[in-house]
Amino acid sequence: MKSYLAVLGLPGAWRFLAPAFVARLPYAMLQIGILLLVQWSTGSYGAAGIASAAAAVAQALVGPQTGRLADRHGQPKVLVPQVVLHAAALGTLLALAASHASPVTLTAVSALAGGSMPQVGSMVRARWAHVLGGSGRLGTAFALESMTDELTFTLAPMLLVALSTGFSPVWALLAALVMVVVGTLVFAGVREGAPEPVPVHARSRGGVLRLRGVALLAVAFVALGTVFGSLQVGITSSTAALGQSAAAGPVYATFSAASLAGGLLYGVVRWRVGAPARLAAALTLLSAATVALCFAGSVPMLYGGAAAAGLLIAPAVITGYTLAEGLVPAEVRTEAFTWLNGGIGLGIATGAAVAGQLVDRFGASLAFLVPPVTTGLAALLVLLSLRRLRPAPDPALPREPALTA
Repeated sequence: MKSYLAVLGLPGAWRFLAPAFVARLPYAMLQIGILLLVQWSTGSYGAAGIASAAAAVAQALVGPQTGRLADRHGQPKVLVPQVVLHAAALGTLLALAASHASPVTLTAVSALAGGSMPQVGSMVRARWAHVLGGSGRLGTAFALESMTDELTFTLAPMLLVALSTGFSPVWALLAALVMVVVGTLVFAGVREGAPEPVPVHARSRGGVLRLRGVALLAVAFVALGTVFGSLQVGITSSTAALGQSAAAGPVYATFSAASLAGGLLYGVVRWRVGAPARLAAALTLLSAATVALCFAGSVPMLYGGAAAAGLLIAPAVITGYTLAEGLVPAEVRTEAFTWLNGGIGLGIATGAAVAGQLVDRFGASLAFLVPPVTTGLAALLVLLSLRRLRPAPDPALPREPALTA
């Protein structure tokens, strides 16, 4: 615990961490909030699923572009106009949903709301990398961020569902709107830890994804995202099939709690194995652990499988962010982090969609087939490309591939 206290005790850390937490809760509420809102407005789960997926895809694709702008011009100059646009988009979506607009219109505005969501989580990681880059405490800081993500994705849906059932989805997303605006504006106004903007006049044709190892990490993070998405569907459908629907929440909470524990343990260990090998091992073990869920014929077995998967997923996420920090130049760090963050979001949407189709066609247990396949393939890809996850041998040379005009 001393390592965590040392990181949290850095001067000015809480000044940006507290508002960032408030701003990140709506990030975890947006997809499911849009799902509930559009279903409430149209009466169609199909339309709601499409609108939610549109928000997730837009967020995954646009997020890295805002990360690039933050690297070039500084976080405040990007966050302030972005949160204004997001507020306008989400406010418009709420008004359209209340007036029962067409599903096509709701989907288009949902995409705008998703694409304009401020990428505060990636910017917090960029601040940690700026302050602690090159020190052993950076891994602890990233472990802390992983636990924060898990906490927000645990608390946010509970808050959202409580407001939606107590009032309506409109009021739930209105609360999210207030939190994201207040949290983002306060975070943008805090300068502690914020990296200085570094204008880059030349970059590779493919952007940051062309840099050494970044695309590989992004693919791995999509696979990790499918674990979250497919487990949400699988746990909900399996508990219902077993006649114990009320157990779905506690089972998924066990997955989240185990992930918190896994991240906590990972952050205090002094690893002697290199990060690329750790990522391959975490993905391999995660694939093996999630296979057990396919054969979970009772709620206690679901608890055990969810706990095993949770313990392993946080170390994989933390290792991925740590690798990204060492692979990319400081001037594109935020953009790289947003690609990974967007990869998880895209994976969540993909995993939920594929798992839902499998449940509808073949039964509840087939939803759990998604995680072992996706993480197993990602583990194989990482194992075959370990050299791509190590920094270029000569630090005096540009990191591969070189940034070109």
